Parts: sequence; structure tokens; C-alpha cells
Amino acid sequence: MQAIRNIAIIAHVDHGKTTLVDKIIHASKLFRDNQEFDDLILDNNDLERERGITITSKNVSVRYKDVKINVIDTPGHADFGGEVERVLKMSDGVLLLVDAFEGPMPQTRFVLGKAIGLGLKPIVVVNKVDKENCRPEEVQENVFDLMFNLGATEDQLDFVTVYGSSKQGWMGPDWKTPTDNITFLLDTIISSIPAPVIDEGNAQMQITSLDYNAFVGRIAIGRVKRGVLKEGANMMLCKADGVFKKVKIKELQIFEGLGRVKVSEVTAGDICAVTGIEDFEIGDTLADAENPEPLPRIAVDEPTMNMLFTINNSPFFGKEGKFVTSRHLRDRLMKETEKNLALRVEATDTEDKFLVFGRGILHLSVLIETMRREGYELQLGQPQVLFKEDEKGERLEPIETLVVDVPESTAGKVIELATQRKGELLIMEPKGDLQHLEFEIPSRGLIGLRSNVLTATQGEAVMTHRFKEFGSFRGPIPGRISGSIISKNTGPATGYTIDKLQDRGRFFVEPGDEIYGGQVIGEHNRPNDIVVNLQEAKKLTNMRASGTDDGLRIAPKINFSLEESMEYIQKDEYLEVTPQSMRMRKIYLEENDRKRNSGKMEMA
Repeated sequence: MQAIRNIAIIAHVDHGKTTLVDKIIHASKLFRDNQEFDDLILDNNDLERERGITITSKNVSVRYKDVKINVIDTPGHADFGGEVERVLKMSDGVLLLVDAFEGPMPQTRFVLGKAIGLGLKPIVVVNKVDKENCRPEEVQENVFDLMFNLGATEDQLDFVTVYGSSKQGWMGPDWKTPTDNITFLLDTIISSIPAPVIDEGNAQMQITSLDYNAFVGRIAIGRVKRGVLKEGANMMLCKADGVFKKVKIKELQIFEGLGRVKVSEVTAGDICAVTGIEDFEIGDTLADAENPEPLPRIAVDEPTMNMLFTINNSPFFGKEGKFVTSRHLRDRLMKETEKNLALRVEATDTEDKFLVFGRGILHLSVLIETMRREGYELQLGQPQVLFKEDEKGERLEPIETLVVDVPESTAGKVIELATQRKGELLIMEPKGDLQHLEFEIPSRGLIGLRSNVLTATQGEAVMTHRFKEFGSFRGPIPGRISGSIISKNTGPATGYTIDKLQDRGRFFVEPGDEIYGGQVIGEHNRPNDIVVNLQEAKKLTNMRASGTDDGLRIAPKINFSLEESMEYIQKDEYLEVTPQSMRMRKIYLEENDRKRNSGKMEMA
């Protein structure tokens, strides 16, 4: 038996998890001295690197002093909680990483609560102690208070605190005396985190993650709970609803460094990948063929939001994407549900529309962005929050904790914006030279709030939120107060007409952009929608030469990100997403159809 430690790294977004994993990888000399590599080694897909966030959890294994340490990097964003919940099942301890200035944030609380509930032993790492205005001792006390409030046991509260800077590559027992490497942290992991508890009995492994390979198909990943898994052995797959299915292990691999190594058997306590098993789901148990005993299934928090996904039927459909039919869309969404635990897909009464349920705007937007990069064209309806009813028939809606750190001069504007959307201010306290605000706010109120807050604070506010509970319905929330500017005809927009219409509102298109009738091309400065013709060219006569157009002063068009577009559209609008473009449009492109169906939209 080799000595093993299984540890998951949890932290709030941008507190330095992936950078710390880089340093652990370097410290264990997984790379040759002459080998080239980038930073953020584990954030290996383009979306993760561009956004600077971890979306899917990853495993890496390092060897230190004859101990194998399986490190699991987890996402910090609460929208990817489905990822976190399942990977914590594979670990015996957690490395809780906290920023030495910001301290524990709401999403830290979310993941830490899950870890404490599973009885995992924590090590607290106070990171970024090289930052100015940092307050490491105060942050350490805040973490202790947070763990106490979350119901941690005495053993969990007796945690070791490590101070350091992942970026500068050092960790030590005292933040005032920097060391020159991170070996203190690795020694602490070996001494503080318990070795896996080995249960006697028949083989058992819960599938907590999956991978895909074009040659061998789907690969099941999990931690062996007890017994030994052997290559070529016949096993029983315990599925949901008590269904048992005979399977055979074709190949076993364990994590070694950044890759996987083929082995003939895996003993309890280690994390491994199993190939040759068909038709499994995350949460299924691989058990002994003669005496199968399933492990309790992974419970995942319910989704809080849904969106309508439908095929692209705009006048420009099929021009940019490879996959445009309802069959393509259905297959891709079903494939996503296999590995994305917190996502649900439901068919509607028409073949080409699907309701997709997720944890929040970011959770859904990452799926949409991935699909458009793969060549899909689709249209999206306005995000809708999910309501429930309690036993008394009272209507419940998802309530979230919203935390905003903002310069003192603009704190009043943020409070005003949040309270307009039924937010309730719970805490207001100074934090360095910032004001720290905490609200309780319905999920509905968060849709579109981020862009308003950033505008009101000149981009200086830092906003985070996390699902708290389903609470009583807070009443109507005012939506977007400005109407849409809609294109009348199809063709390229001209600078002449945009210039003449600038007093009507702000535009999302610029001269030369191809637009179609029914497309939303701007924001009207009044509450009603207006239809305009952007294709008119300047009439040229003998008296008026075409050269006088130099006097045009056109304001730059507004560029929306995917999330901002999702939050901006109204009930009667779709967001058209293709590999190269994003356009907002009315569901009914013809003006007469819009008038005829406006009453139905209001009812919905």
C-alpha cells in the first residue's frame, strides 16, 4: 500500500486556486528543466483562460516525500456548484484558500459548507499576503467564525493556518517572514490531512466524474471506496432506481502527474479512471458482481433558472454555423446533461424548442458560449426564474445573498439600485478604503443588475452572489424601462440614417452592418418600441454633392457581452447566437404579427 492524500482546493473566484496548483506542480518537479509551459496549467480550455475562472474540476497527482497527493482543482463560482459537490466526495480534506485582503466571500461559504457537511478536514491558506492593505490575522479569525457558524466539529475547527503568496511561490507559518518555496504547505498536507479510510469488504467505487476519448468512449472517474478494482474483472453497475447491470472493466488508469498511467489494479483510497463501461451516469456505483452494494447517490442542489433554447429561424440563419437543425440542438443538449450535473433539459410541446434549467446566468452562458464555438446556431428566450409552492400554497422564489464591495462615494447608488429590485440591506461596514454591502435579493432582481451597478460605479464595484434559499415571493420588480429600436427593412445600415436618428436613443449597430427587418438595433430613450428604416441613403442632386457627409458625428455602437445580452432581452425578444455574431430580435419579425400577439405576450 502506498501512502495517499486526497485533497480538494476550494476558494472564491480569483483568490488564486489555479496559481497555487501551478506552484505545487512545479515544486514536485513534474516538468523537465528545459520544458516549456504556460501559467494556469490546469485551466486548459479557451473559455477558462479567457475568463480567468475554473469551470470544470480537474485532477493532478504529485509525489512528495514518498506520498502521493491527489490534488483536485474546483471551480470557485457558485453557478458551478454541481461540479464542486461531486468532487468533494473524492477527497479526505480541503485546502481553503482565502485572499488576505478580501477574506471569506459568500461563495467560499457555499463550498466550505458542503465540505464541512461531508466531514472533511480543512487547512486554511491565507493567500496574497504581499498585497497592500492586507489583514491576514483578521481574515484568519473570520474563517474560524465562519466555520463555527457552519457547524464545524472540534477537530475541523482545530485547523492549521498557512500564510503565503501563490504568485511569488512561497508558503510558511508566519506571514511576516516569507520563505523561498511552498514545501511548508506540502508538509502540512501530509501531517494534517488524514490518509484515506480503508473499509474492509467487497469492491465499491462511486462514479463522480467522467471523461471522453474518441477511441475508448466514455471513461468513468471516481475514488475506490473499498476493496480492489482489477483489470478485466466482471463488476455490477448499480444505477438509479435500483437497476443493476453487469459490466466488465477493460482498462484501469490512475492519475500520475498531469496525465494517467495504466495499471492492473487499484486499491481503496486512490482515484482512478475506468474504461469499458457503457451506459453509466454520474452517481452510479461500480460494485462487486456477486454481492453488489450501491453507495448513496450524490444529491445536487436544484436549478434556479431556465431559458428557452430554440433553432435559429432568423432571415440570416445558416450563414455562419455548421449545426442548425433541431436534431443537432437536441443531441448537443442531451450530451451536456451527461456530465453537467446541475443542468436539466426538458422537451416542450414543439420539436424545435427546449427548456434548459441551470444554476444561474453564468452557468447557462458558459454552455451557450461553448456551443457557439463548436459551430452551433441557436436562439434564446429571456431567462426565467423558477418558482415553487410550499405546503400552504404560498408562492416561493429563489433568494440570493448579494455582496458588493464599492468605493464609499458610490455606495448610495448601489443601495438604491439593489433596493429598487427588492433587495434588503443586511450589512454595511467599511473594509479598507471600500464599503462592504450585503443584501438579500430575489434572483429575479439580479438579472441585469450587474451592468447597472458597474455603470453607476464607473466599473469599480466588485459583485458576487450565491443562492441562499427559496423564500416568499417579494412582489413585482420593475424591468427595463426603455423600449427597443427595431429595424423595418433588411440590408446594410447607412451612416446617414443612424446620424439622423441619434436623438431617439443609442444604437447596437454601426454603418455597414447587415441587419434584417424585426431585428432590435438600439435602445429607445422612451418606454415604447419604435420601428425605423436604417437603409435610406442620402438623396444626391446636382445641387448637393455627396462630399458633405464628412460632418457625420456618430456615437460608437454599444457592444454587449453574451451575459449582458441574455439579461437585456425582453419577454417578446430572442437572442440569436451564431459562431460569429449575436443579434437581438423580436420573436415576431413582422410589425403586424407583433401587434396581433402583444396581448398574448403580456398574459405570458
